[in-house]
Amino acid sequence: MALGAAVAVGVAAATVLYGWYGPGPSTKAQTFTVEEGSSVSAVAGQLYKAGLVASVDRFKLGARFMGSGDPVQAGEFEIPKGASGAAILDLLQHGKPMQRLITVTEGMPSIIVEEKLSANNFLTGTTPSIPEGSVLPDSYGYERGETRASVVARMQAAMTKTLDQALKTPGGNCPVSSRQDVLTLASIVEKETGKASERPMVAGVYCNRLRIGMKLDADPTVIYPITKGKPLGRRIKRSELNAITGYNTYREPGLPAGPIANPGKESIAAVLNPAKTNALYFVADGTGGHVFADTLEQHQANVKKWYEIRRQRGEM
Repeated sequence: MALGAAVAVGVAAATVLYGWYGPGPSTKAQTFTVEEGSSVSAVAGQLYKAGLVASVDRFKLGARFMGSGDPVQAGEFEIPKGASGAAILDLLQHGKPMQRLITVTEGMPSIIVEEKLSANNFLTGTTPSIPEGSVLPDSYGYERGETRASVVARMQAAMTKTLDQALKTPGGNCPVSSRQDVLTLASIVEKETGKASERPMVAGVYCNRLRIGMKLDADPTVIYPITKGKPLGRRIKRSELNAITGYNTYREPGLPAGPIANPGKESIAAVLNPAKTNALYFVADGTGGHVFADTLEQHQANVKKWYEIRRQRGEM
């Protein structure tokens, strides 16, 4: 009995080891991209979908018990034909990427872009000061030893090109008169909604307000001078709503002094071609989106519903 059990354990162990170190299922070499900030768990699912590993769970198990524990690198990798799970993990953790990537997400403020660049040990030189709204959110490839200034220059060139192209399209009826105005309003739209489908509608509301001289009342603009675009982590204080900062759209009508984040292509497009709407108000709907209203009376009813949702959640 003991011998049989030992044999069974040995066979099981050999199977696990072969599954980890033996040939993988890929029948040809493939290019595989790891996005910045990806975990081994997330990469396991992507490798499985690409046909590079036979099982998500087995890859994660092998990585946990037989891998080095190091994080995977962001970049583009060439995965050889038939590469084992062990070989793939080692390549993603310690190999040389075909191209390294650094990502600026939509709505990321420049202070965080600067911090990401400064913390990247593969880049050289000092990180230049990045004007808010000047870089285009995207993933950028770079070479080891490249200067931080050159990466920033590419990010800014991408924004310039995107804005140039967007401005060539016949625009809507939003009263934004300059490139800076477009970027500023686009950054507010970016920070006000996490739903891409809502961006034209949110832009439409703000364009309507600008047209009639109504204050924008945008919370992110109040927060910006306090944190430079980072999360506030608390409710806005009454004193902050009354502060004179150049960005307080609760205090003065019109656009703030400048962008409050780096807006993406869709938010720029939304400002240049906002939804045709009579809405002047919007408030959260409890699902991550917003409900819009043409009149103050309608808006107050929507706010009442939102407060009730918050009370039911124990947030008030």
